[in-house]
Amino acid sequence: MFRLRLRLTVAAFAGVVMTAIAQTPPAAPTKPAAPVPAVVPPAAAPAVVPPAPAVVPPAAAPVPAPAPAAPASDKQKFEFKFEKDKAFYQEISTIVTQTIQVMNGSDLVQKHEQVFYFKWLPVSQTGDKWLVKQSIEGVKMTIDIAGNQVKYDSTNPGDTGATGNPGLADFFGKLVGSEFTITFGKGMVVEKVDGTSDFLKKLGGVNAQMEKLLAKMLTDEAMKQMTDPTFGMTPATEQAIGGTWEKKTSMSLGPIGSYDMTAKYTYKGKDVVKKDLERVELSSNLAYKPPVDQAEGLLFKIKGGTLTTEEPKPDAKPNYFLYNAKTGRIEESSIAVKLRGTLDVTIGGTDTKINLHQEQTTNSKTADKSFLPDVKKPN
Repeated sequence: MFRLRLRLTVAAFAGVVMTAIAQTPPAAPTKPAAPVPAVVPPAAAPAVVPPAPAVVPPAAAPVPAPAPAAPASDKQKFEFKFEKDKAFYQEISTIVTQTIQVMNGSDLVQKHEQVFYFKWLPVSQTGDKWLVKQSIEGVKMTIDIAGNQVKYDSTNPGDTGATGNPGLADFFGKLVGSEFTITFGKGMVVEKVDGTSDFLKKLGGVNAQMEKLLAKMLTDEAMKQMTDPTFGMTPATEQAIGGTWEKKTSMSLGPIGSYDMTAKYTYKGKDVVKKDLERVELSSNLAYKPPVDQAEGLLFKIKGGTLTTEEPKPDAKPNYFLYNAKTGRIEESSIAVKLRGTLDVTIGGTDTKINLHQEQTTNSKTADKSFLPDVKKPN
């Protein structure tokens, strides 16, 4: 799931809640509980949920803004392409740092680093529709909560589970090899995602609470938004240098709540370093809404709260995409976001107010060759 990637914003508070849940043993555990990773890019950061939509906005019908007048020959068409049976590969890395304060207590700092390796294989084309298979080739994850570190690396089997959490390697091991079949329509719009139910079944048995949560969050519509390899960037028309377009979308994540997102894209022309690539810069904002209906059977409830993006500092590096017009793909991207807010959460019957601040950076690379490192053999 591409937005893992990137994932992410949901993680800002879901990680807080899940941390508390992780410390509450299940009623009848069969295996030690393992943290649940961002399953869509990444999400997601505290290794529980999909990457944040505000960081990588889901696909939506673009609303182009007026662009400076320019000759047609000076305009760039952003057209994403597939070639039957020709695979391409992505590496999505996310670093998230959260500072959490519960009930005016001391700050708890959590840091999550994750890398997902993906393979995309265009299978067939019928008219404007493409059938593409996406698979997870590998996963790396480091979770640090107040100095307590957990690691997993599918490319180094001899080191997995070394932190004393025997359920961790089992959970992440089930992620590797997961496959989804995605139907793209005209304009690279995701119309359908198959494989979600099988994916959830694979994760079953490791942590019942996480399985329930993911099942409620990964709706058909959420999956469509989170498997868009264009980052929702595609404008409806050719763009001149300086041209802008805007997209607005919403995402519901069940018991986690929902987001209204606005993303503004600006075409900057050729990148000054990688001169054969087209540079598009992004600014975005997000508005969080608490859930209307509370799900039964979960250990937590979000009763209210606010969560908003912080304006970047004037000297901050802009978020960007580098588009390759020859291959019809986003070859590189870097997206950073800062979030701040409060949440009113009920955990185990106790009402808790949580203050949190999150900084997240997601980078992606795309190529014709896999980024997956050679798998190390156990000693």
